Order: sequence, then C-alpha cells, then structure tokens
Amino acid sequence: MAAILVCFSVIAAVVFAGSSGTSGQELTADYYDESCPLALATIKFVVGAAIVKEPRMGASLVRLHFHDCFVNGCDGSILLDDTDDMIGEKTAKANNMSVRGYDVIDAIKSAVNTACLGNVVSCADILAVAARDSIVALGGSSYDVLLGRRDATMASLDDADDSIPNPFMDLPKLVANFKSQGLTLHDLVVLSGAHTLGYSRCVFYRDRIYNETGTLDPSYAASLDARCPPTGEDEPLASLDDTPTTMDTDYYQGLMQGHALLHTDQQLYRGRGGDSDRMVRYYAENPDKFAEDFGAAMLKLGGLRPLTGEEGEVREDCRVVNQE
Repeated sequence: MAAILVCFSVIAAVVFAGSSGTSGQELTADYYDESCPLALATIKFVVGAAIVKEPRMGASLVRLHFHDCFVNGCDGSILLDDTDDMIGEKTAKANNMSVRGYDVIDAIKSAVNTACLGNVVSCADILAVAARDSIVALGGSSYDVLLGRRDATMASLDDADDSIPNPFMDLPKLVANFKSQGLTLHDLVVLSGAHTLGYSRCVFYRDRIYNETGTLDPSYAASLDARCPPTGEDEPLASLDDTPTTMDTDYYQGLMQGHALLHTDQQLYRGRGGDSDRMVRYYAENPDKFAEDFGAAMLKLGGLRPLTGEEGEVREDCRVVNQE
C-alpha cells in the first residue's frame, strides 16, 4: 500500500522540476499577481456562472485541459480553429463531436482581457485554472495552479489522434500511453477519478454494454440498453457515475460494482488484486486522500511540456494565432 500513497510534496517537487520550457523559466502560482491581480478571480467568476447555467460544463472544462496537455504539452493548442494551412485538434477522434466548452473559454478570455486592460493571460493558463475552478465549483478540493504557460502557434490533428487515449484501450495500452507523457499508473488511476464528473456518448459505451457483459452489473446494463441500442443513434448520453455533477469517489465505488460506463474505466478494476485494483479500492474508501492526490496529479498534468519565456505567444483570441 505504501507504493500507492504518493506524497504530495514529492509530486510537487517533480512538477516544479519539470514545469519549464527550453527557456528555463518555471511556472509559478503567483505569475499574474503584479501584471493582472484580477485574473484568477475573473476566471473563477466566469467558470462559476457557466456551471450554474449548465452543471455539466464543469466536466467539459476539465476534459479540455486534459486533452490539451496530452498533445505536445499544456499549450492551448486544442483551442485553435482549423485554417487553410493547418488542420487542428478539434476534429481529432477523441475530440470531434465530444469535447466542448470552447465558448466558455472565449468568454473567459474576453473577460480577462478586460480585467487586465490588455492581452496578459495565456489561453493555456486559462484552461488550467478553469479546470481547477470547475473541480471546486462541483464540490472538490482546491489546489494551487502553477502559471506562466504561453500559447502554441500550431496544432496537429495527427498528433492529437496519436496522443489522446481512447475509451477502448486495455490497461497495458493505457499505462503505455500515460508513460509516454511521463505519468505513472498511479497518475492514471487518480486522474481517471475525474470521470466522477460528466457524461459519455453512446458511440463510446455501446460496445461495452453489449460485448462485455461479464464485467457489467446486469441491472446497470439493462438501464443503458434502451438509451443506447445496438445500432442506430450514437449521441445519447449516459453519466460516467451516479453523481455526474459532484466531485466525489462514487466513480471508484462504481468500478468495484461493475458500473463502469467505459471499457477503459473498468480496466482499472478487474478484480484480480493487481496494483490498479488496490488503488481503486483505496480511493473508494478514502475520499480525503483522493482529493489530496487528485490535486497533486493535476499539478503534474499541468506541468507537461509548457511553453514559457519567449516560446509561443499569448493569444489575443484563443481560437487564432496573433496577427503580426
């Protein structure tokens, strides 16, 4: 069990060591304290208003940050629209008709530009802070977000397709995917706990409910049949756990009960007594420890290959690169 319990301070040390670009500039929690002291409060206000209007939006904003960071680092590239010269990440297999919340990021960017009296806060930093504020708005614990990222000037559909894990992966492929990002099995299990929030489309869970009956609770499977028939409509939504707008440990409890909606989620708990099984059970039984470790894992995620210093730019509009 000791191997499971990763100390927050150890993870934080790894994040600080790995949170700089080639310029050598580190991310810091107080990055905007002088240049725009109202930045974080402004982001929190807009995120809170969006979640009050639509609680599901919190999960969408967390997912935006995750999918951004997994493609060449946390650089805001997921927000770039396609151009004549570039096909970006929005139509990647894991993002198309699935990732959402771009309009909320637009609203945050506009509000922050007004509060800062100019273009000060990067879109990449907005994604990181909006994810944290969404977690808190939905009942989770807060954590410091390290800031100072700059925005990419390019995005890549191919890189997104190659890098973002898909919901059909078995555990070894999931572990390998996270390892390629410098993340561990422990990070995989903890960050997957974000699936206590949000919903998934039928196209992503259809195969699970009809072809994986051995690991599904029959009553749970029956509740999904009418919503997602074997053929036909791909869009119907189902919640990833029983409390899709509350940050809790119901997700882990559901894995042990055969209530995982996605194949990848059930892969974390296979009932064989492996390391991921033990971690799932531990977090199901220790919500305070999950909250602590989740914050630490989000810090580590947010430190993946940021652009800093003179790298990249701070976009005026998160959807397009700055015009010279």
